Amino acid sequence: QVQLVESGGGLAQAGGSLTLSCAASGRTFSTYVMGWFRQAPGKEREFVAAITRSGGITYSADSVKGRFTISRDYAKNTVFLQMNSLKPEDTAVYYCASDSEMSLVTTRPHYWGQGTQVTVSS
Repeated sequence: QVQLVESGGGLAQAGGSLTLSCAASGRTFSTYVMGWFRQAPGKEREFVAAITRSGGITYSADSVKGRFTISRDYAKNTVFLQMNSLKPEDTAVYYCASDSEMSLVTTRPHYWGQGTQVTVSS
């Protein structure tokens, strides 16, 4: 079992920044791929970003490329999502996710956090 707990959501102005954190427990952190999804009101949950077990490769959705950065800290068992140049359309509940393979993390990960709200005002 893997437990994921997000934090760092809140209210930001357009053009501003926020950093989300996701603390992982239950398995050796370096053995699983980590990712972020988001779900805006009335829309389906969508993939945002993912990072490999080693942290050497990251993937991002086109909608956030160049603005959001995913990273992981092995000492803290935590994955981060640095969000810059925020737009009102980034408003959503952001979920941390995890699985054993990248192909699963980017599509249908097994483990999910409870979500954290991000609201961007114009």
